[in-house]
Amino acid sequence: MKIKSVKLREAHKGSSSASFCSILWDLQAHHLVTASSSEPSISIHDPLLPSNPPRVLRHHRDGVTALALSPNSTCLASGSIDHSVKLYKFPGGEFETNITRFTLPIRVLAFNKSGSMLAAAGDDEGIKLINTIDGSIARVLKAHRGPVTGLAFDPNGEYLASIDSIGTVIYWDLQSGRTLYTLKGVAPDTGSDTSILNIVSWSPDGETLAVPGLKNDIVMYDRDTAEKLYNLRGDHMQPICFISWSPNGKYMATSSLDKQVLIWDVNRKQDIDRQKFDDRICCMAWKPIGNALAVIDVMGKYGVWESVVPSSMKSPTEDIPSSRSKNSNGLLFFDEEDEELSMSGSLSDLGEDSHGESEPPSRKRLRKQSVLVDDQHEDVYDELSLLPKTESRKKVHRVNKENSDKEKDGLRSMMAFRPKMQEAFQPGSTPSQPGKRHFLCYNMLGSITTIKHDEYSHIEIDFHDTSTGPRVPPMTDHYGFTMASLNENGSVFANPCKGEKNMSTLMYRPFSSWANNSEWYMRFEGEEVRAVAVGATWVAAVTSLNFLRTFTDGGLQKHILSLNGPVVTAAGFKDELAIVTHVSDCLPSNEQMLEFSIFNISKGTQIFKGRLPLTPGSYLTWLGFSEEGQLSSYDSKGILRVFTNQYGGNWLPLFSASKERKSGENYWVVGLNASKLFCVVCKNPDSFPQVLPKPVLTLLNLSFPLASSDLGEEALENEFMLNNLHLSQIQHRIEVMAGEDLDAASLDDEAFVIEAAQDRCILRLIASCCNGDKLVRAIELVKLLSVEKSVRGAIQLATALKLPILAEQFNNILEERLRSKTEVLNTSLPSSNYGPSGKVDLAVSKALTAIERSEISEPIVSSSSAKLSAAPLFTKKVKSSDRIKFGMQKTDGGQTANLEDRKVVKDADKNAGPSHVNCVKEVTNLETQRPSNPFLKLQNNREGKKVGEVTQSQSQGPSNPISKSSNEEAKKVGEVTGVQSHRPSNPFLKSTVK
Repeated sequence: MKIKSVKLREAHKGSSSASFCSILWDLQAHHLVTASSSEPSISIHDPLLPSNPPRVLRHHRDGVTALALSPNSTCLASGSIDHSVKLYKFPGGEFETNITRFTLPIRVLAFNKSGSMLAAAGDDEGIKLINTIDGSIARVLKAHRGPVTGLAFDPNGEYLASIDSIGTVIYWDLQSGRTLYTLKGVAPDTGSDTSILNIVSWSPDGETLAVPGLKNDIVMYDRDTAEKLYNLRGDHMQPICFISWSPNGKYMATSSLDKQVLIWDVNRKQDIDRQKFDDRICCMAWKPIGNALAVIDVMGKYGVWESVVPSSMKSPTEDIPSSRSKNSNGLLFFDEEDEELSMSGSLSDLGEDSHGESEPPSRKRLRKQSVLVDDQHEDVYDELSLLPKTESRKKVHRVNKENSDKEKDGLRSMMAFRPKMQEAFQPGSTPSQPGKRHFLCYNMLGSITTIKHDEYSHIEIDFHDTSTGPRVPPMTDHYGFTMASLNENGSVFANPCKGEKNMSTLMYRPFSSWANNSEWYMRFEGEEVRAVAVGATWVAAVTSLNFLRTFTDGGLQKHILSLNGPVVTAAGFKDELAIVTHVSDCLPSNEQMLEFSIFNISKGTQIFKGRLPLTPGSYLTWLGFSEEGQLSSYDSKGILRVFTNQYGGNWLPLFSASKERKSGENYWVVGLNASKLFCVVCKNPDSFPQVLPKPVLTLLNLSFPLASSDLGEEALENEFMLNNLHLSQIQHRIEVMAGEDLDAASLDDEAFVIEAAQDRCILRLIASCCNGDKLVRAIELVKLLSVEKSVRGAIQLATALKLPILAEQFNNILEERLRSKTEVLNTSLPSSNYGPSGKVDLAVSKALTAIERSEISEPIVSSSSAKLSAAPLFTKKVKSSDRIKFGMQKTDGGQTANLEDRKVVKDADKNAGPSHVNCVKEVTNLETQRPSNPFLKLQNNREGKKVGEVTQSQSQGPSNPISKSSNEEAKKVGEVTGVQSHRPSNPFLKSTVK
C-alpha cells in the first residue's frame, strides 16, 4: 500500500513534553480551530491560507484541554486546566461568558445535536449538562470512578455516552438522567497520562457506539442494548487513542500510540489506508465538505490529509444520514418541537418506549426495568443478555423507529432539554474556588469571606468603614458554611446537608451582646437551607421543603410559613424580608417564572406579593434593598429594577448595563442608594470579583431607559422622573410614619430639598420647550411646579423669550392657583374651631400650621409684565411649639433659605431678546427681591408642608399679623383671615383626612 506524506506545521509551541491537543472544522470548512493543554490560547486558522497567522483567543489562564463547536458553528466552547468553561462567538472569537466552573481541570466538552445543551466533564468525575441559552445547570450526572475523558451525545437525542480514564463506559438516559448501561473495563486504563484520553464516538446514524478496545482494536456496541456487535482490528501495535467517523459513517479514522493513523472501511471491516507520523496523533476531524482529514499531534503540529479515501470509493461526504433530531441550528426552537408535539398525540405518550401493542417487549425495555429495580443485580443483566435475539424482533424495532419514534423524539427532546428553573443563590456571594478565598456575603456594610482547608474553613468578617463597624474576630468553621448574610447587628450562616445524618445547620452570631455564648445553632434533618437573611431583630431561613422559618435574634423559633414554590433568593432590611420563589417551570421561551413576597417580620404581615419581572431570556443575579429601603433586583441582562408603590405596586427599570458598560466589562452589583448604583467592575472573562486584591466599588448613575426625545434633553427628563420617584417614595414613608404617630420632620426636610431640585429641573425643561417651540408641553410643565415663585419665574422666562401668549397662559395658571387657595382657606377656616368631640378639625389644624409657617404671598397680579416685578418680600422666621415640626431648609452665614442661591433677575423688558442660555440662567437663579413661598406639594393628596418662615412686605405689603406665640385657635383664624384680605398666601393645601 502506498504511503502518503502529510506535512504538518506548528500551531502551538507548548513545551518539550507531550500534551493533548485539539482540532476542529467549522460547518463550512472555512476555519480550523486548534488548542493545546500546554498553552492558554486558542488559534483559528484559515485552511486555504495556512501561512497566514491565525486569530488567537487568550482568555484562559492555563492550558486549553477541550474544544467544542455548536452544530451551526456560531458558538465555540473551550475547557481548561483553570477549571473554567468559556463560550465565544464564532468565527469572530468575541468572548461571551464563563458558562460554568469545575473544581478540577476539564477534559472534554460536547454539544448536543440542537446546540441547546453542552456537556462538560473532567477530573472531578461529574458530568454537567449546561443549558446554553441561559447558562443554567440542567443536570449533573455522577457515576464514574475516575476522570471523565470522553463524551458523545446520541445524534437522535436520547442518550449520552461517557468514558473515563479507567476504561468504564456508561450509557445515560437524557430524559431521566439515569444510567442505562455500565460497561466496566472495556477500554484501556490510561493512568495519569493526560496526553492520552479515552474516547467514545457515535456513528452518524446513531445506531453504533465506537469504543477503543483492549486488544489495540475498536469495539462497536449496539445503541439500544449496549451489546458488542463487532470490532475493527488491523495493524495498530498499541492501544487506540482517538476515533473519528466520516460524515456519512462509511469510514473511520483511528490513531494509536504507535504513531499510526488508519483509515477504515467500516462495512468491510478492513483498513484502506494509513499514515505514519513522527509523533502521536491525539486528535482528528473529518472535513465536513470534501475528502480530507485534519490531524494534530501531541507536540502541537497540525496538518490536513487530503484525498484520504481513494477516488475509486464513495466519498466520505456522500449519502450523509439524516438525524431524527430535526433542529440542528445551534439553538433549541420550541416552535418546531411544538409541531412535533401536535403530531405525536397526547402527553400520555411521553416517555413511553412501546411502539405498538403488537410488538413484543424488546431487550432494551427489559434491561431498563431491571436497572430501575436493582442496579446491583448484575446476574440479571447476564441472564437477559443470553436471551435469543431474533431477526424479526430487530426488524420490528427498526421499522417502528422509522415511524412512531420519529414523531416522539421531538417531544422527548423537548422534555429532556426544557429550560431549567434557576437554582437558589445568596446575594453577594461568589463561587467556591479551591485554594482561594471567596465571598459568602458582600454588601454595602461589609463582607464575609472563607477559605477551605483540609478539615475546616477559615471565615473572616470585615467592614468597609472600620471606624464604625465592630471588630469581629476570625472564625473556624467546621460545618462547611456555604451561604451567609450580614448587617450591623450580626451575621447568619448556613450549610447544605452534610455528614452521616444529612443535617443542614443554621448559625447566628451577634456582634455584641451582654450575655456570654450568645450565638446559637439550629439543625434541620432531611431539610436543606437554601437561602438566609437577617434583619433588625430577626433571622430567616428558607429551606428545600419550601418552608420560611423565622427566628428572633436570640434564637427563639418564631414562625414557620409554607411558600408557594422553591426559593431563588432572599434579602432583609430592618423589619422587612423579601423572598423570591419559582411560580412554575420556565416558559418555552426560556423565561423564569418568579414571584416575590415582602413580609414585615415584626408585625407578622405580608406587605406585598406579585410577579417578579425579568428581561426575556434572563435570570435573577442579585436581590437587595437600597439604603432607603427600596427593594431592588438585577438580572443577567444587566437591568436594575426598583419596586415602588406607584400604580398599586410596580417595578421601575432604573439602570441598563448595556448603555453604561464598556466592551469587556461585567458589573457585579453590591447595592444602591437614591441616585447611584454600587458595583464592582469585572474585566472579561471574570464575572465576579476575587477577595484579593480587595474589590473597588464603582458608582454608576441611575437612569431610566428613556426614548430619544424630540427636545434632546434626555438628561433633564431623566432627572425629572427620578425626582418624581423619590418624592413618591418619601410620601409613602411619611404616610407610614404618620400612621404610627412618628415624627416625620427629617423626611419633610428631604422632601423640601427634592421639590426645590424638581422645580429647577422643570424650569430648565420649560426653557427647552420654549426654545424648541413645544409650547403645549411647556404649559403642562408649569402646572407641575410646586412653588409660586417658580411659576413667576416661568412667566418671566416666557416674557424674556418674547412669547407673550405663553406668558399669558402661565399667568392664568398662577391666578387660578391663588384663587383656588383662597377658596380653600375661606371654606375651611370658619368651620374649623369645633369638631364632633370638641376637637379642632385635623385638616384645618394642619392648614393653620402651614399658614403660621408660611410666607405671605403677593396679591394676584395681572398679565402685565410691568406688574410682574411688584414690590419685593422679605422672610421672617416664626416658631410654633404646639404643632408638628415641619422641615426647614438649612442655611449658613445667616442667609435666607430659598429654592436656590438667589441672584437679581433683570427687568423683563430688558430681557427681551437675550440668548436662551442667559434667559435660563436669570430665571433659574430666582431674585432676592421676590422670595417665594416654598410650600411642599407632595403627591397622593398629601397636605403641603414648608419651611417655618413667614414673609413680610418690605415696602408695600402690611406686616405679618400672625403671632409667634401659641394663641387660641379662634384668634389665629381671625388673624389669618385678615391677612388674606391683603395678601393671599401661597400654599396649596390638600388634606389627607377623608
